[in-house]
Amino acid sequence: MPPSSKQPDRYSHGHHESVLLSHLWRTAENSAAFLLPHLSDDARLLDIGCGPGNISADLAKILSSGSVTAIDRAEEIINRAAQSFPAKDYPNLSFAIGDTYALEYPDASFDVVYAHQVLQHLSDPIAALKEMRRVLSPEGLLAVRDTDYAAFVWWPQDPRLTRWMEIYHLITAANGANADAGRQLRSWVLEAGFGEVTASSSTWTYADDASVAWWGDLWSKRALESEFAVQALSEGFATQSELAAISEAFLTWSTAKDASFFVVHGEILARP
Repeated sequence: MPPSSKQPDRYSHGHHESVLLSHLWRTAENSAAFLLPHLSDDARLLDIGCGPGNISADLAKILSSGSVTAIDRAEEIINRAAQSFPAKDYPNLSFAIGDTYALEYPDASFDVVYAHQVLQHLSDPIAALKEMRRVLSPEGLLAVRDTDYAAFVWWPQDPRLTRWMEIYHLITAANGANADAGRQLRSWVLEAGFGEVTASSSTWTYADDASVAWWGDLWSKRALESEFAVQALSEGFATQSELAAISEAFLTWSTAKDASFFVVHGEILARP
């Protein structure tokens, strides 16, 4: 029984502005490059977990003769996306509230289903993938991409950042989610019944002064203000002083002249 019929999955990040700052940085180029060569401009695409909609809008421009339907379960985020990318400017793009586990579309409604950074937050990713498979046309294409937190690497090392990673894994485990989803995507997709499966990987690299400063400042705020902080405190995984130390560690890291941070992703393209 999927979680939508019980208690909804808890999103480990939440939608604090410090989180949305990261989401708004994402583009089709830096978050869907593995998919773009396989798109035809008349495709019908479903974007699951679209967040603030900027990737969706990029995809709508690419699919000039097709359509993009973008869904998210958070009403406030869908409203924000619809205001940011109105129908008058994006006539082939629509936004709707949607449940990944129970998509309100008939079988074979889409040529492409794209889900970016979604499966890692679900307690039953295979059930969600089966539902994605249902709404794909027989010749359709699934495209999923998720980070793998245990594969993140950074320099300089700092025990406070190591502790941040430990706390993040505790939070996602408490939510029934999997922070290291990137490495398991192929397994999940196969278990969901997909046939032809192609795996790849890619990274977001923060290793120049501007990107290091941006990433460090962003996470220094998330450590104190986002759902990460709320859950860390409510579950007893960290104290306020410990979160303050993690926040300071990100700022310290961001000022190091040799700082680097690599965010690793697993990617899958698959046919039903």
